Amino acid sequence: MATITDDLKARYRQGDISLRLVYINSAVFILTWLVRVVLTLFNQSASQWMNWLELPASFKQLALQPWSLLTYMFMHADIFHILFNMLWLYWFGKLYLNFFSARHLLGLYLFGGLCGGLLYMTAYNIFPYFSEAVPYAFMLGASASVLAISIATAYRAPNYTLQLLFFGTVRLKYLALIMVLTDLLFITSNNAGGHIAHLGGALAGLWFAASLNKGIDLTAWINKILDLVSGVFRPSAFRRKWKKPKMKVSYQSSREKDYDYNARKKAENDEIDRILDKIKKSGYGNLTDEEKKRLFDASRK
Repeated sequence: MATITDDLKARYRQGDISLRLVYINSAVFILTWLVRVVLTLFNQSASQWMNWLELPASFKQLALQPWSLLTYMFMHADIFHILFNMLWLYWFGKLYLNFFSARHLLGLYLFGGLCGGLLYMTAYNIFPYFSEAVPYAFMLGASASVLAISIATAYRAPNYTLQLLFFGTVRLKYLALIMVLTDLLFITSNNAGGHIAHLGGALAGLWFAASLNKGIDLTAWINKILDLVSGVFRPSAFRRKWKKPKMKVSYQSSREKDYDYNARKKAENDEIDRILDKIKKSGYGNLTDEEKKRLFDASRK
């Protein structure tokens, strides 16, 4: 057992952020499922306990459990629910990291979940169709977060092609459109809250990607909060982060001139624009290894 635990820890540390989110969701699912089993054995209701971690449709209930706006996006109802979400998170997370940074993926996962949850609550409290369900409706799942990541990726590389079983080659922009239309069509189904949350996540992904093209990072505030929280649990790192650094003066015999620097940066930006144009025309799969590496390096800056 110790070997298995050590192996899982090593894989978690070595994995990228998409794999780490899969591990976290899976760990939460296993833990909550074990709690359900124990409560059931003692003839106790597991649903009442789970509701405290799920997102209620009622704003009054949310005031009693504000943490659920975060916890709900790591909860899943059954094995098929988490399996489907984690496969999409892993596949699109890997693709997403070709165009955005790891901090952007984590930030968008949370931002998409927040937007999806708020849209779900708003819709349930606005439309009369859902009025009777508001006091009893709860939602869980990472779908809104996954949709945000998927739509942001499709916005950045709309002509990137995927090979889908039974469907063949499909461009990302068409796959994204199908996902959104599906949620719109089933907005009054038994899983209405989930489909509404999906739409909120999709809008968050589109908003994020479009804003980032204009130099605005909608996830920056989330990552700042995460940095502060991690600093609390790592005091030494927190102190190093906020400790005022000593001013360091460096004298160089040959300093790069402003016009040299600007020319170099312009050449780099032109090369990235050329690669992105190539993706739009012929898909990501037609890039050379060197072009993929340049795009990856640029996304990490």
